[in-house]
Amino acid sequence: MQYLLRRIGFYLAALWAAVTLNFLLPRLMPGDPVLLLIARLQGRLDPHAIDALRLQFGLGSQQSLFTQYVNYLDDLVHGNFGISINYYPTPVSEVIGTGLIWTLVLVGTSAIISFLLGTALGALAAWRRGSWFDTVFSPLLTFFQAIPYFWLALLLLYILGLDLKWFPLGFGYSIELEPAFNLNFILDASYHAVLPAFTIVISSVAGWMLGMRNAMLTTLAEDYVLMAQAKGLPERRVLVTYAARNAILPNITGFAISLGFVIGGALLTEIIFSYPGIGFILLSAVQAEDYPLMQAIFLLIALIVLIANFLADIFYVVLDPRVRQEG
Repeated sequence: MQYLLRRIGFYLAALWAAVTLNFLLPRLMPGDPVLLLIARLQGRLDPHAIDALRLQFGLGSQQSLFTQYVNYLDDLVHGNFGISINYYPTPVSEVIGTGLIWTLVLVGTSAIISFLLGTALGALAAWRRGSWFDTVFSPLLTFFQAIPYFWLALLLLYILGLDLKWFPLGFGYSIELEPAFNLNFILDASYHAVLPAFTIVISSVAGWMLGMRNAMLTTLAEDYVLMAQAKGLPERRVLVTYAARNAILPNITGFAISLGFVIGGALLTEIIFSYPGIGFILLSAVQAEDYPLMQAIFLLIALIVLIANFLADIFYVVLDPRVRQEG
């Protein structure tokens, strides 16, 4: 319990640092997003509204930096992320909501599948080291990992989408459909997500497999695993309970970190497959100097990283008795 309390204190301090940096960094960037908005509206906005817009976006020139910081924290506590400059006058929360579900479903599901598949393959490859399974799968998946992601995505898109016409060439759903929570739309969206998800899994599964295989090889030489084998315990029990349970700890840390970057790490996927996720929104926010939208997305990424790492700490406590004893 003391271990978890220490970790909670660390994560609260890290959250405060992330929020503070999130507030400061956009204000240190060059350029003026309000002037960009006025230029984009091409005279449809009164130039005298500049000060009002600055206040609305939390960039009030008449306010001190400390006052802006206090107002920023107060807005965060009340769930107010402001108005998007690029999608003016749509609230930031609404803009993020439109893309977040697409990214979470596609990249989140792909990350979980690649982690589970890679971890299982790595455990089996180490357990059967030197067999045909280890000899074939390890180099094959390493080959796919060595291919740059955008090359692999374009290659699969050309073969499976353009040539064989098995999957759509892009977009999250058919253009003749309206987004809705019904079976027809869900099946259509799932069909459009297969190829991007397959590309993510193929390109990332080797990392989990090799990490688990190397950790398993070290664990298999430990005395408690050799003792379990010498006692004649069932092979499956030794593999799962004694070897894989301890070897999976480094993979859990890596998985927790990767989950945090699920939100912003899908940019290439969404560009290549024209997928309507939050990666596109983040890119457009950076290009338009949309401070409120950038701040909200970066804060979301920081929050998810911290929550995922805290969940990894809980798994460590459950799986590793040494951590419980240290606590």
